Parts: sequence; C-alpha cells; structure tokens
Amino acid sequence: QLYAMRYGTVPVVHAVGGLRETVRPYNPHTKEGTGWQFDEALTNKFQEAVGWALGTYREDKDTFKKIQLSGMQQDLSWGLAAERYEEKLIEAKYSW
Repeated sequence: QLYAMRYGTVPVVHAVGGLRETVRPYNPHTKEGTGWQFDEALTNKFQEAVGWALGTYREDKDTFKKIQLSGMQQDLSWGLAAERYEEKLIEAKYSW
C-alpha cells in the first residue's frame, strides 16, 4: 500500500497492523483521509468499503483526487518511522 499510495492508487484495506496506521480512513464529513478500511475479514465488509470508494470516485471526482493527493503527499519514509519508534520506546521507558 505504501508504493501504491505514493503513485496515486487509493487503497481499500483490511484494518490490521501497519495498514491501520498508514491508511487513514476517508471521512465524508471532513473530506479527509487516504483510503478506506474494513474491520472484519468478511466479504460483505470488503464489498461495503469498495462500494464507498467507487461511489466517491463516480460521484465526487474532485474529492477522490484529493484523497489520491493526500496519500501521495504522506511522509512514509523509514526515517520518520524510526523517529516514531524511538519516541514510543522513550515513552515506554518512562511510563514505569
């Protein structure tokens, strides 16, 4: 999904692990997000998420373009990931 978003593909992902963290769910009220997530590995949940994505693509192309650009503009570099990891380690160290 990282390469896909970098090149403009809008992801629809099962919200597990790193996918939950890197794909921000699109919110139609705030018009923010980088893709769509579904929370259970069930066919109907996947179909629902794809339906939302396709509906946005068909009915609101400007918003879909904004979602694409949001994904493309994210800093998903290893440097940033390492900084966040270090912050979590320090936070855990001093939480005792």
